[in-house]
Amino acid sequence: MSELYAVRRAQLRDRCAATGSTAALISRPANVRYLTGCTPPGAALLLGPGGPGGDVLVCCRPLTGDPTEGRPADDVRVTVLPARDTDPVVAAAGLAAKAGAEALAVEEHHLTVTRHRALSQVAPRMRLADLACAVEAQRLVKDDDEIACLRIAAEISDQALGELLESILVGRTERHLALELERRLVDHGADGPAFSTSVATGPNSGRAGHLPTDRRVEEGDFLTVGLGANYRGYRCEIGRTFVIGTTPADWQIELYDLVFAAQKAGREALAPGVECHEVDRVTRHILETAGHGDGLGPWTGHGVGLEIDEDPQLSPGAMGKLDACVPVTVEPGVHIPGRGGVRIDDTLVVRPEADGGPELLTITTKELLAL
Repeated sequence: MSELYAVRRAQLRDRCAATGSTAALISRPANVRYLTGCTPPGAALLLGPGGPGGDVLVCCRPLTGDPTEGRPADDVRVTVLPARDTDPVVAAAGLAAKAGAEALAVEEHHLTVTRHRALSQVAPRMRLADLACAVEAQRLVKDDDEIACLRIAAEISDQALGELLESILVGRTERHLALELERRLVDHGADGPAFSTSVATGPNSGRAGHLPTDRRVEEGDFLTVGLGANYRGYRCEIGRTFVIGTTPADWQIELYDLVFAAQKAGREALAPGVECHEVDRVTRHILETAGHGDGLGPWTGHGVGLEIDEDPQLSPGAMGKLDACVPVTVEPGVHIPGRGGVRIDDTLVVRPEADGGPELLTITTKELLAL
């Protein structure tokens, strides 16, 4: 794995050199992890002007060995600052100046104004250039190791959800069910949840990102669940809707079939070369035609990886086209105020038709089950 991180840093170093920067400072946590395998809280990575041997991970405290932090690549030097109130980003810029860097590329989109001023003060003679989203662009297409981590994250998520469906649900609160799902994720090998688990019942169901409440599950409720596992830093997402304890009502079946059709259209649209906004369009069109356009969210899906919400965005205004080996979600939903709603969410990897089309990672049934 250390060789893989070295290759990633070499690619970024070449890009920086092409723009006249002799060093780069990475501060966004997901980008630090992508380039080093490790992301302690507040850490910064300096790609030194002297080449790979000068790459330093600057931390404000010693590494703990916690799986959520990861483990740094063998060829990255770890420096722990003596004072915990020292900013690793500013300290890393000082190291670059001492090493003779004339220009330092920084992630301006991640730096506060205060931090940017501090960099100028610690290295007044060093020119600061904007690295922009170079690392994010590099992260977009996943390699085999990254996709393998996402597969395992999806398997863990499926296992946790499957076990919950076998338990008694009536009378339990949304909050209790969410906590149990997160515990099951860890029991099956996750470093933790990929995001705050959402459990919504009855009139709450179908809301995107609903925060669990103390409402108890009742007979006849729609139950929508959204969860995902974080495995070695890689995060997936799954969302399903069920009916509790009885045969679904006609309106529930109709609404579920509608959202299922929209989600299926979005999944089938995933292919290399397809415009990102086109995936959103074919999904959204089905729901809009049925009269649910006003309540739809701003996007149909998004990329996943070291962050649960990363590029590409599948939205009406999205730019660019899909590439092979890019993992994305397709997650349409409809919420009817006062009644509830449906959400169906999968994580898939874009593949060409010759390779079988989009690879579905989250495989829990999408049949409307009565639990």
